[in-house]
Amino acid sequence: MSNFMYVASVPPLIRSLTNLRSILEKAAAHAEAKKIDPSVLINARLYPDMFPLSRQVQIATDVAKGAVSRLAGLEPPKYEDNESTFPELLARLDKTIALLESCKPEQIDGSEDKTITLPMHDRTVTFTGLPYLFDFVLPNVYFHVTTVYAILRHNGVEIGKKDFLGNIY
Repeated sequence: MSNFMYVASVPPLIRSLTNLRSILEKAAAHAEAKKIDPSVLINARLYPDMFPLSRQVQIATDVAKGAVSRLAGLEPPKYEDNESTFPELLARLDKTIALLESCKPEQIDGSEDKTITLPMHDRTVTFTGLPYLFDFVLPNVYFHVTTVYAILRHNGVEIGKKDFLGNIY
C-alpha cells in the first residue's frame, strides 16, 4: 500500500496552516507597529457579503481537521468558533496543526475510495476519499487561506507571495 493519501493531504494542509500562522503573526505585528486596533483586521472583509478574516481562519481549520479526521475514520473535533483576537486565532491554528501532526500515514492511506459524508448547511454531500481531498478539501483550504492573505494585504500588511507559499525557495 502506498502512502499517497497521507502525503497528498497532511503535509500540504500543515504547510498551508503553518504559513497562515506566520501571516497572522505579521498582521499582529503590523497592527501593533501602526497602532491599529487588531479587531479592525480580524473583522475586515474583502466585500460586505463575505466572511471576516476570523471566520476565514475558522473555516480553513475546520476543513483541514475535518479532512484528516474523516479520512482516518474519526469524528472531527468541534471548536467553539469564538476567536476574536490574534492570540486566539493563532491558538486555533496551533491546535489544528497539532491534530494534523498527530495523524499517522496508516490512518489515512488507502482512503481513496472511502465513503465520506459531509453535512453542508441544509443537506449532506457524499464523496469518495480522493475526490473529497482534491475537489473539496484542498481547494477550500487554499481559498480561505488566500482570502485571509488578500484581506491583510488589502489592509496594508506587508506580506507577499513568499509568505503565502512559505519557505520553498
